[in-house]
Amino acid sequence: METRTLGSVDHGSALEVSALGLGCMGLSTAYGPTPSRAEGVKFLRDAVERGVTFFDTAEVYGPFDNEELVGEAFASIRDQVVIATKFGFDLSGQIESGQGTSGLSSRPETIRRVVDESLARLQTDRIDLWYQHRVDPDVPMEEVAGAVAELVEAGKVLRFGMSEAGVDNIRRAHVVLPVTALQSEYSLWWREPEESILPVLEELGIGFVPFSPLGRGFLTGAISATTEFAENDIRAGIPRFSPEARAANQALLDLLSGIAADKGATLAQIALAWLLAQGPSIVPIPGTRKLSRLDENLGAASVVLTAEDLARIGSVVSGTELQGHRYSEGHQKLIDR
Repeated sequence: METRTLGSVDHGSALEVSALGLGCMGLSTAYGPTPSRAEGVKFLRDAVERGVTFFDTAEVYGPFDNEELVGEAFASIRDQVVIATKFGFDLSGQIESGQGTSGLSSRPETIRRVVDESLARLQTDRIDLWYQHRVDPDVPMEEVAGAVAELVEAGKVLRFGMSEAGVDNIRRAHVVLPVTALQSEYSLWWREPEESILPVLEELGIGFVPFSPLGRGFLTGAISATTEFAENDIRAGIPRFSPEARAANQALLDLLSGIAADKGATLAQIALAWLLAQGPSIVPIPGTRKLSRLDENLGAASVVLTAEDLARIGSVVSGTELQGHRYSEGHQKLIDR
């Protein structure tokens, strides 16, 4: 697979990764029944054999289970992969209850503690890319970036990233410690980053890692208004996945299907190829638990979209009014703007 570079060589933050990474969260949580640990380990190693080098996890996924899975899968081939993980939630008391987070925490003392915990779970001596999972409004960004800079100096962290951060905090962090990548939602049905985020990333030499590049599965065409989600599937609580919203949003897929047919590609491949075409420093991280879907996603790297194709897709998307918010009201409050 071709590679892409996140970050800037000039800033010393460059990181070479496969053009498509893998979001690992769904192997442990969030989208219904999960595979066994052995199945998850095999899946991740199969992804490496297919050319994927960039893997995304976080301490909060589980919590902790996903980092442990990634650590087990790659302990023996650590130098062949790039591991990105995240900090920024207060997970105290969550090990026993498994009930999720209890708020944000990016205090320097927390940062210094949780890096060692993540390193232990990942069975490694360094984190290739460490994202602040969500901006903590109670901790100045300069203090956060400064604490991570200390860990970079110590060799525990190699590069700094941010997730769902707004322009002001990106700029403030970048002054203290060059930011390699921003990870935020971006896809054919969520194009908000184009307004102000992408221009700033290009200006500063920061890469972009879109999560949910397939609209949490909707853009694959595999979800309809009648799809039933498991109780532990987060989509059951997301407004954009209500039956009414799914029925209304099907219009977008109907229009994109014609483009996919003309290109001899699937809907998922068109969605991913469109993202890849938005810039050379964009690296989507679609998540899946099936090898067939992984192969389909990786095939997007071979789909060539012409300027005419991109204009046609843009016209379809801009002419379609999508229904439903992408997050519940409580989760939306964690997004920095």
